[in-house]
Amino acid sequence: MLSYRHAFHAGNFADVLKHSVLSLVLDYMTRKEKGFCYIDSHSGAGMYQLADEYAQKTGEYKDGIAKIINDDEAPESLEPYLSLIKSLNLTSGISNDLDVYPGSPGIAKAFVRRQDSSHLFELHPTDIQHLEDFCQRWRKVFVKQSDGYKGVLGLIPPPSRRGVVLIDPPYELKEDYQKAVKTIIKAYEKFSTGTYILWYPVVKRELVEQMSHTFSKSSVKNVLQVEFCLENDTDEYGMTGTGLFIVNPPWQLATQLEEILPYMKAKLGSNDTSYTLKQLVAE
Repeated sequence: MLSYRHAFHAGNFADVLKHSVLSLVLDYMTRKEKGFCYIDSHSGAGMYQLADEYAQKTGEYKDGIAKIINDDEAPESLEPYLSLIKSLNLTSGISNDLDVYPGSPGIAKAFVRRQDSSHLFELHPTDIQHLEDFCQRWRKVFVKQSDGYKGVLGLIPPPSRRGVVLIDPPYELKEDYQKAVKTIIKAYEKFSTGTYILWYPVVKRELVEQMSHTFSKSSVKNVLQVEFCLENDTDEYGMTGTGLFIVNPPWQLATQLEEILPYMKAKLGSNDTSYTLKQLVAE
């Protein structure tokens, strides 16, 4: 199944959480001079135009990034992420305050240096073309139209022994919930010091609980779980929340999320909005 297009959802509340965390992780990685490897299993198009028909059809960014991009009350922990979004729009050549929004490759491109390498995987025939166009002038980036799960395992461990792996499948198939977790478990067995970020939607609570259980019963250590839900869990179809499992998070990430989550609730949420942050598996 290749029907999912992230262009419909670019800049929504789930992206705010996922990309703010990704920005903090990559910012932390660049504090050491030694290079690192960034691996993105489901990369999407790289960059999204918020004025196009996809983003305008849903307008999800209006209840996400658009609500906080120019907010003077944003916590310091969001600075790497918000500064990046602002800089991309300042250089887009468009007068609107918010015209473009980066996918995870767009976030990574802003942080990686000459000594770092990036490996991007995408299967969708349209998005892979957009991704290749986006990466044309990007040094040391490798784009492949292939299975991102296999791609991750084929690149682990990286030569530098420093790496960040992002896995955020579209979850069109129910099997993705377990497949994504098991991919990280296999990668961890080969490269236990890497940082792994796994995004998930909250659609059916039991699927998320199964993911947590699989991590807890595995050999993987130091797993942080963060979740932000706009609404209460429901049996009806639709995403009510979003979450991340982060393996080997930067030491200060939990403290930073303690600032970000209440801010997101205040700016993006309602009375039914909730969030959780817990150390799922100890170090």
